[in-house]
Amino acid sequence: MSRERHVDPALRALLRENLARFEPRHDADPALRPAAVCIVITADEHGVPCFLLTRRPKTLRRHAGQWALPGGRLDPGETATEGGLRELHEELGIVLGPEHLLGQLDVYETRSGFAMQPLVLWAEPPCAIEPDPSEVASCHHVPLTELEKPEVPQLRAIPESDRPIIILPIIGEQINAPTAAVLYQFVEVALRGKDTRVAHYEQPVFAWK
Repeated sequence: MSRERHVDPALRALLRENLARFEPRHDADPALRPAAVCIVITADEHGVPCFLLTRRPKTLRRHAGQWALPGGRLDPGETATEGGLRELHEELGIVLGPEHLLGQLDVYETRSGFAMQPLVLWAEPPCAIEPDPSEVASCHHVPLTELEKPEVPQLRAIPESDRPIIILPIIGEQINAPTAAVLYQFVEVALRGKDTRVAHYEQPVFAWK
């Protein structure tokens, strides 16, 4: 008999409550292109609370093979929520509406020229995923416990910047900023109820283009 999958409603209530108390910063350099990314909370096949993480195809012209949250640039006239939900559907085939939005985090300015608005979304399992192979090489259910390991995050100095880069060593990989910065703020704000900011964390040089 297959195990029924669901996410504890207490987790949803905790995330919503902590995000409601948080005051996200939306100001960004107007020269940057607006974008949105989605932290989708759901469960894996064993009922373990997870978020969805994708890996980009190696054939892409930019950011090939990198780990990323589903999302992308906004179309003209779109809000961050509208654009994020559209990109989520285009990349992973997941259809969610504004009612699935639990809250937002700080806009994060990327070295590659985007003002990235993170959205925290709740997707009750089973969550049918049909990745677009032109945009997504693979999609992974990552347990939330991965983000709360004692070795997460790691900070490193680089000669190219006076700001430390932030790295998340999870699922046997090293997840870099901007994804790492967004996920770390999610842990601090949504799971722990803190007011942690992450704009000062740097991105690795290979992500500057």
